[in-house]
Amino acid sequence: MTKSPLEGRRAIVTGGAKSMGLHFARALANAGANVALGDVVEGDTVAADIHAETGRDCFYKHLDVSDEQSAEAFCAETAARFGGIDILVNNAAIFASARLGPFGDGTADEWNRMFAVNVTGSFLMAKYAVPIMSQGGFGRIINIGSGTAHKGMPNMVAYVSSKAALLGFTRSLARELGDKGITVNTLGLGLIESDSIRDDEVHMSFTDRVVASRSIHRSGQPDDPLGALLYLAGDASGFMTGQTLMVDGGSVNL
Repeated sequence: MTKSPLEGRRAIVTGGAKSMGLHFARALANAGANVALGDVVEGDTVAADIHAETGRDCFYKHLDVSDEQSAEAFCAETAARFGGIDILVNNAAIFASARLGPFGDGTADEWNRMFAVNVTGSFLMAKYAVPIMSQGGFGRIINIGSGTAHKGMPNMVAYVSSKAALLGFTRSLARELGDKGITVNTLGLGLIESDSIRDDEVHMSFTDRVVASRSIHRSGQPDDPLGALLYLAGDASGFMTGQTLMVDGGSVNL
């Protein structure tokens, strides 16, 4: 029998109970990993579904990535249950629920909340996952980025700025962790028609413009970035760190 590419690996997916996070979690489990789903929405049912579909150990625990105690407890429980942590997918982010409009109409509270989840959350999860990864001499940190960080986008200044900050976090953390066997990369996405986007008329109204900007003229589907995710999570990407791998149909060329 052929060994699954991520057989025995232990993974965390933040924001893993819905939308793209759920697709990421299912893909990792199908590739052989045990997966911990962290989210602010209920996820026991989807965790049970993934276990039933794949046979992998999959559990859900409430996680607010912007809260340090929540992040620390989540990493500790994952390590206790799985015996370690190998893969961290920093997917949790404010996007579909964000208010769109001129930057001057935004508030400091909106800005700070965006950064607390989209940037500080990734920092906190890495802070508590990395010492556990280091014990095993292997780690893959995958920060979910956005093509908007490379080209800018009007009426989304807080979101775009947070995703640009995540690029700096990726590059700097990669420099620190390379000799520990831990890689840190960004998986950059274009607009993907996930459930949360399909249910939002405002974001769906961007679809025609986004598709027109791409070299591959079609809408992005939830399965499109999964191959890239599995590459970044596996052994084959061991000599790649501090990089951004764009999966957006060719809208952004790095």
